[in-house]
Amino acid sequence: MPRVQPIADVHVIDEPLDAYSQVVTEAAQILSPSVTSLRVTRRFRGRRAEGGGSGVVITPDGFVLTSAHVVAGAESGLAAFMDGRELSFTVVGLDPLSDLAVLRVDGESLAAARLGDADNLRVGQLVVAIGNPRGFDSSVTAGVVSHLGRSLTTRSGSAVRIVENVIQTDAALNPGNSGGALADGRARVVGVNTAVAGVGLGLAVPVNSTTLRIVTALMREGRFRRSYIGIAGGPRPVPPRLRVSLGQTMGVEVVEVVDGSPAAAAGLRPEDLIVAVDDAPVSSTGDLQRLMTGDIIGQTVTATVLRSGMRIEVDLVPTELEG
Repeated sequence: MPRVQPIADVHVIDEPLDAYSQVVTEAAQILSPSVTSLRVTRRFRGRRAEGGGSGVVITPDGFVLTSAHVVAGAESGLAAFMDGRELSFTVVGLDPLSDLAVLRVDGESLAAARLGDADNLRVGQLVVAIGNPRGFDSSVTAGVVSHLGRSLTTRSGSAVRIVENVIQTDAALNPGNSGGALADGRARVVGVNTAVAGVGLGLAVPVNSTTLRIVTALMREGRFRRSYIGIAGGPRPVPPRLRVSLGQTMGVEVVEVVDGSPAAAAGLRPEDLIVAVDDAPVSSTGDLQRLMTGDIIGQTVTATVLRSGMRIEVDLVPTELEG
């Protein structure tokens, strides 16, 4: 009979990880201590309802970034970390129109994640999603950036806003991943996971200069103020004969003007093409939204508009956007 080799004699080769696995495991190892599982209790019609999600620590003294919808309607809750600590938190501020919120955890010497810049991402780039879906600590999935420049519609009361440049990824996400970290291959947080778009599709609010302004305002003031002019618009090419003089090829066409709004008072009309506000070029709705800051509420700003082939200046006095 052939000799059967004992299992103890089998030599197991400890092979090094391939490059892909090494990037994912290192990102997970670095970021997992910064990702927290959130437990939230809300009162709804006299009853208590529990919910949850994920968050990521952004300062050692306890500021945590998450999705606004994770903590909407709550003032406090518990944050659990992979080292076993369960710490209470309070909601510092939330901005439903960007789906971002900032919490303050009652703890010290927390592991703060490094923040990256989503504007530097490329389609096909490796990303790692870390969160706590369904209570499983530090669940890690990996994939690639499937698309950039997606838009996500958000609402707060009667206000509707489009979150621009949302990241689409095929990294598997579950509802409990909301508020968790989407990181690049260097373990820098480039997005906040916000929604499951369908089978194999996930969306994340980008971390970039625009959203960091919102996060800073939430940390300092508990809210982010936006100005409002009262139009619905979309991209439209600038007439070819004006492209050289304007130095741009696209503008924002006014599709609708809200009655009683600052835009209506200023005389803006459908089919007007906005190409600048106070000399700052406007080539997309994202450009226009970025210019609608709290600093210009109640101030006169000048919109450069193309109307019937002519360039005109329109003075607007934005009001504050109310949710």
